[in-house]
Amino acid sequence: TKTTYYHPSFTSLHYFTVLTTLSFTYKYINSPFLTFFLLSDSSLFIPHPVDNTEGRAAPLFVTLYQPSLLKRQPSTMAAGVVLTGTTDTGRVEAPVTVKAYLLCAFAAFGGVFFGYDTGWMSGVLAMPYFIKLYTHKEYPHVLFPGDTTSAEFTAYNSAFKLPAWQQSLTTSILSAGTFFGAIIAGDLADFIGRRVTIIIGCIVFAVGCILETASTTIAVMSVGRIIAGFGVGFISAIIILYMSEIAPRKVRGALVSGYQFCITIGILLADCVVYATQNRLDSGSYRIPIAVQFLWALILGVGLFFLPESPRFFVKKGKLDKAAQALASVRGQPIDSDYIQDELAEIVANHEYELQVIPQTSYWGGWTNCFSGSITNGSSNLRRTLLGIGLQAMQQLTGINFIFYFGTVFFTQLGTISNPFFIQLITALVNVLSTPISFYIVERLGRRTILIYGAASMIIMQFIVGAVGDTAGREEKHNHSAVSAQIAFICLFISSFAMTWGPSAWVVIGEIFPIPIRSRGVGLSTASNWFWNCIISVITPYLVGTDKGDANLKSNIFFMWGGLCCVSLAFAFFLVPETKGLTLEQVDRMMEETSPRTSAAWVPHSTFAADMNLAEKHIEIPLVGGGSRPVTGTGADVVAVETVDAEKSV
Repeated sequence: TKTTYYHPSFTSLHYFTVLTTLSFTYKYINSPFLTFFLLSDSSLFIPHPVDNTEGRAAPLFVTLYQPSLLKRQPSTMAAGVVLTGTTDTGRVEAPVTVKAYLLCAFAAFGGVFFGYDTGWMSGVLAMPYFIKLYTHKEYPHVLFPGDTTSAEFTAYNSAFKLPAWQQSLTTSILSAGTFFGAIIAGDLADFIGRRVTIIIGCIVFAVGCILETASTTIAVMSVGRIIAGFGVGFISAIIILYMSEIAPRKVRGALVSGYQFCITIGILLADCVVYATQNRLDSGSYRIPIAVQFLWALILGVGLFFLPESPRFFVKKGKLDKAAQALASVRGQPIDSDYIQDELAEIVANHEYELQVIPQTSYWGGWTNCFSGSITNGSSNLRRTLLGIGLQAMQQLTGINFIFYFGTVFFTQLGTISNPFFIQLITALVNVLSTPISFYIVERLGRRTILIYGAASMIIMQFIVGAVGDTAGREEKHNHSAVSAQIAFICLFISSFAMTWGPSAWVVIGEIFPIPIRSRGVGLSTASNWFWNCIISVITPYLVGTDKGDANLKSNIFFMWGGLCCVSLAFAFFLVPETKGLTLEQVDRMMEETSPRTSAAWVPHSTFAADMNLAEKHIEIPLVGGGSRPVTGTGADVVAVETVDAEKSV
C-alpha cells in the first residue's frame, strides 16, 4: 500500500498549531490526547505525542488507513517489532534499575495503612477518656481523689475498662470489612487495573476515616471501621499484586518485604501518636490518632496517579502495546530494548500457555478456576489457592496481632508495669528495627527456609513467655523480674516474626499464582489474612478478659499461640515451595515440575517463548518514532503505521 504524505494548507496549519499545543498535555495524563479530524479518502490523521529524551512531548503524525486496510502487515514493517523471545533463561528479565526500586518503595507505602490501623486501636482502647465516653463511667481519680491504695480504688480501677464485647466489636469490625474488600478488589483489579483499584481503596478508606474521627457512639465507630476496612482490603490485596508484578525477580522478595516494613512503620507511628495523646481528657485523645490516617490515604492516592500500570495487567487484557510501554517504564529501558522485548515475549508466552491450561469462561467460571484441579497436584489451581489462603492464616495464627491489638491491655493486666503505653511503643520499635533484616535474608536464604526457621524460633519464645507467666510471673506474686523476662521474650518473638513470617507470607502469595487467576488468588489469600485477623479480634478479649464468663487465660494464652506456631512450622515444611530468584513465569513452571521439599534445587531450563514457538506466531507490536511509543494493535488486526516528523512536514 502506498503511503500518502499530507501537505498542510493554511487552514490545516491552524489546526496543527492548536492540536500540537493540546498534544503537550500528554505528559500530564496517562493516555494520549487523541484529536481526530477527517482527511480525504476517509482516512484519519492523528497528532500523537511521544516523550523524547528531554522529557518533552514532541508531536508525531500517524496515518491510519481505511478500515479495509487494517490487516496484519508483513514482518518487514520498519516501525514494528515482532516478539520472538529468547531461549536464554537468564535474559527473560531486564536488569535491575534504581527506578524499579523507587516505584516499589512508593507502592509499599500502602503498608502504612495496614500497620497504622492495627496500631492505634490497641492504645485507644485503654485511653481513660475513650473508656469514659463509651462506658459512661467516671474516672477513678475523680471518685477516689488522692486514694490509690484502697481496696475500693483497686477494684474500681480494674473494672474501669471497655467490656469485652465492645473491645471485640470495635477491633474485629474493620477486619470483617477488609475481608470482603480484599475479595472484591481481585475482580476490580482485573477489570479496571491494579493502580486504579488502589486509588479507589484510598477514597473508600478516607470516607471511613472521617466517620471514625467524628464518632461518639459505638454504632458510628463501627460503621466507620467497616467502611475503612473495605478500603484497607482493596489496598492490602492489590499492593502486593502490583508490587509482585513490577518488581525484578532478583530483588522481588526484598522489595515486597518493604510492604511489611511499612506495616511496622505504620504500627510505630500509631503507637507514637497514641503515646502523645494518651493523657488528654478530651476527644482529641482518640480523634487525633484516628484523623492522622487521612494523610496516608492522601499521599498514596495522589502518588499513584504518577505510577505506571502493571504490564502483566495489559497482557491479560490483550493490550500488548500498552504492556510494552508500561514494562519499559517500570524497567527504565527504551521500549525497543532487547531486554524489554524478551521479557514481554516471556510474559505473553506464559499467558498463552496458562490460557490453554486454564480456559477463560464466565464470571463465576473464573472464580471456580481458582479451585480447579486435584489437591494432591502441587501445581493445580486448588493447591495454589489453598497454599495462599493457608499461608496467610498461619501468619495471623502466630498471635502477632494479639500484641498489637491488645498488648496495652495485656501489659496492664500484668500488674507491675507503670506505663503499658511505653512498653507497647517498645514492641513496635522492635518490629520496625527487625523487619529490614528480612530484605537480606529473604533473598539470601530464601522464602521457604526463613519460614521454617522463623516458626521454630517463635515456638520457643512463645512457650517461654507462657511458662514464665504461669510460674514466677503469676499476678498474685507481682514478680517484677518475671514480668521483665516476659517482655524480653515477647520482643524476641516479635523480632522473629518481623524477620520471617511477617514479610515472607506476603512475598510468596504474590508469586505462586498464574496470570489468569492471580488477582483473585491474591485477593482470596489476603481475605484469609483478614478473616483470621477478625476471628482473633473477636475471641481474644474473651480469652484474656477478667469479666464474669471470660477465660482469663493471662499468660497461658502464649501456650495457645505456641501450639499454633507448631502448625505453621509443619505447613511451611510440607507445602511451601522455594521461589527465590525466579521470575513469576518461572515460578509457575517450577511448581509444575517439582515438589516443595525439592524446589530449592530447581533451576530454569527453558523459556515459555521457546516452548510456545512464539516467533512462529508473528505477534507484532508496531512502534512509533523508531521505538519511542507503540500504537495499539491487538489480535489479528495490526494498524499500518507511517510516522512523519512534524517539523519536517511543515
